[in-house]
This record gives sequence, C-alpha cells and structure tokens, in this order.
Amino acid sequence: MVTGGGDHHAVVDVDQSRLQGTIEDLDAGLGQAPREGTVSFEGGRALPVVGQPGTVVSRTATQNLLERQLLRGGSHKLPTETKQPDIGDEEVRQALADFGRPAVSGPVTFVLAGRTVVAPPRLFSAGLSMEEVDGRLEPRVDGELMLEALAPVMREVGQEPEDARFVVRRGKPRVVPAKVGVEVDPAEIEEHFADVAVRRGAERVLRLKGRTTSQPAFTTADARALGITERVSTFTTHFPYAEYRNVNLPRAAELIDGTVLQPGQTFSLNDTVGERTKANGFTEGYVISDGLFRKDLGGGVSQIATTTFNAIYFAGLEDVEHKPHSVYIDRYPEGREATVAWPTADLKFTNTTPYGVLIKAHVRRSTPSTEGAATVSMYSTKRWRITSSNGPRTDYRSPQVRYLQAEDCEEAIGSPGFSVNVFRTFHPLGSGKVLRKEKFHTDYIAAATVRCGAPPKPEKKPKPRDG
Repeated sequence: MVTGGGDHHAVVDVDQSRLQGTIEDLDAGLGQAPREGTVSFEGGRALPVVGQPGTVVSRTATQNLLERQLLRGGSHKLPTETKQPDIGDEEVRQALADFGRPAVSGPVTFVLAGRTVVAPPRLFSAGLSMEEVDGRLEPRVDGELMLEALAPVMREVGQEPEDARFVVRRGKPRVVPAKVGVEVDPAEIEEHFADVAVRRGAERVLRLKGRTTSQPAFTTADARALGITERVSTFTTHFPYAEYRNVNLPRAAELIDGTVLQPGQTFSLNDTVGERTKANGFTEGYVISDGLFRKDLGGGVSQIATTTFNAIYFAGLEDVEHKPHSVYIDRYPEGREATVAWPTADLKFTNTTPYGVLIKAHVRRSTPSTEGAATVSMYSTKRWRITSSNGPRTDYRSPQVRYLQAEDCEEAIGSPGFSVNVFRTFHPLGSGKVLRKEKFHTDYIAAATVRCGAPPKPEKKPKPRDG
C-alpha cells in the first residue's frame, strides 16, 4: 500500500531538433514560398519577372503552440505569416540595367582557331539566366544549352586536325606545322560570356582557346624527322599547243604535287592520279596505240610520266616499273621517257634513301604562240651526284606506209625505229669517282606513215606482144 504524496505538474522535455524538423515538414506541406523576382531570357529579349510574397508557417508561434498543446491534444490552426521575396522589384530593375538588356543588345562574335561566327541574341539567349546570390541577381551561363541553341551557326567554328605538310618557298622546302582538332569548350563559354555580353559594338567578341579533340596523323615532328631540306633533282619537258594538253597535264600535275614518300615507300602514278575520266577532271586527247595516234581520255598524261621519270632518274631513286613509248617522240630524251595507261601501264619507283622525298609538280600552259612546260622536282637530302650518258642508236627500222579507212583516220608522217642504251651513273658528292652504273635499254618501233583511204591498186603490167 502506498501512502502520502500530493499533486505534481508534468514536466515536458522537448527534443528541439525533432521539433524543428516537424515545423519544417509542416511548412513544406502547408506553406507557399514566395516567388523571387528575376530576369528571364526569351527569343533574344530580357524580360522582368515580378516577385510575389508567400505564406509560411510562423516558426516561433508554432513551436509555442506545439509545446502548450502537447498534453491537451485537439486540433488547432497553425499560425502563419507573410514572407516577402528576397529579390524585389528594385533588384530586378537593377539586374535588367546591369546585365539583362546589355546582354541581348546585339550579336556576339565567337572566334576559335581563326574561324569566326556571329551569334544572334535570339539563339545565344537560350543559355542565359539570372540567379539570386546574397540578395542580388547574378548572371548565369549554361554553356551546353547555349551551344545546342547555336548549332545552326556554329558548324564552321573550330577545326579538324590537319597534318603537317611541306611548301617550297624561294627554292627551299619548309614545314607547315600540323594542327590539332579543336572544338568549342562549354566551360570556357560559361567563364567568359557574361563579361563579353555587357560590352558594346565591336568589343562584343569572345575569343576562345577551345579544347583539343584529336591529334593529326602526321605531326610536325614527323615531318621534320624526314630530312627534306633541299632540291635533289628537277626536270622540265616542253609541249606544243593543244587545248587537251592544257587540261590533262595540269590536272595530273595537281594530283601528284605535294606527294611525300617515306623511306622505303613506292610511288605509283596510276594510284596517285587515278583513272583518267571526265569525273576526275580529264578530257579526250591523243594517245599512242600500236604505233598509231588515236583519241582517248587522258591523252598527254604520259608527258607528266616522262617528266616525273627523269626527276626520279636524276634523284637516284629506284626504278620499279616504267614503260617507254612504243615509238620515239623527239621532244623527249631518248631512252629516258615513260608512258602510262589505266590500269595496265604504270610508272613506279621506290624511295630507297633514309630520308623522305617531297614531289612538286607544275605545268605552265601553252598558247597558240608559245610552248607549254611541265616541271617535276624532288626534294630530300642529297646523297650523290647523277650523270647520264647515251650509247649509239642501233638496229634502225624503216617506217611502213599504212592505209586506213576508218572515219576518224588522221594522216601522219612516219619515223624510223631504233634501239638505244642509256647509262645512269652514281658519283659520291664532290667527287668524280663512280659508285655504280645502271643501264636502261629501249627499243622503239618505227612509226608508220598513215594515209587515209583505200590502198592504191597495183598497176597492171602490159602483156607482151607476139612476134
């Protein structure tokens, strides 16, 4: 049995951390946060967004209410209060004046890797917004969103990787450095766009460094390591005026020009120039077939083959494949010329030196009153001196007369055929000594004299008379 005692008031022990969490939950469920004033960007315009007050749970009153009514129970209306936005009308007006309107006042010019594009506000504004910081509106730039919106005008900004290449200036080969692939970096836009956007007129230029996307396949170091330092040979041939030559020869030279052979690499004229078609830039001209001249696409390209052969001959490069013309053409050096035909007859040579070889080719077009000229030069590091000598012409063959009745027949004066040996001699630089000698043997058939029409009928011999 318990005896004694009296009335005692209950003591409420409040866990303040849990109580504040409960108040926050109530505010999130029942309160309405104020709408902050800001500046929005739509279609290239900066627009004010007016702030609106909100209704929030009164923390102090709610805490007192919860503590008083904890033991009593029942339902009660939560005390609330009006909360004004942190960003009011004055802050919005200031943000419009300081950033909003200046930012969209005109286009911004982007510059990257030497390429320029003018971006209009209607596009770049998609990446702009303003954010409250310590009671003020500060500009924010979303680089990814801006680049997405600028896609229609930004295709030309940046660059693909470019291999190192060679040019010849004042007779000397020079390396043009390689370039890495570069594209616009969104982080760079986010860092610098806001500063540029508030400038005026010609100062609204954003110069970007960009970010590397890919490396060139042939670097500047690769090019310099090839040792292409000087001209080691050059050769020029001339040609009479014919309009087809002014098309086909420059086109073939253009396709060859700038070729770089690595040590041990073999050059093929057919692979480099490609099939002689109209789509490839060639027209119909004269070629030699079976000792006769006829028309075909790419006529005259053999002049480039001959010029190239002589350039590699005097550079001391290894002859892999060359086919002389079937008949001798007197504007070419005898025994040192080459013809090509797709895909059967090719000109091939190998760079057997430890250095790279740069091939430069150029054609000066002919006119009705002046000859044209084709020049091919080789650049590398000179290793020897080359001389050439000819043996005598032997085994002369006289031309025959051929009568042709084809509609495209063209008459021609024949020329004799013969055989000849040509000797290429390698000498040490600065010495008359002989390192080695090579022989090139060529047999030319006689070019027939062509007459159009039926051959004449043999004269009838008179019959002998009796007696």
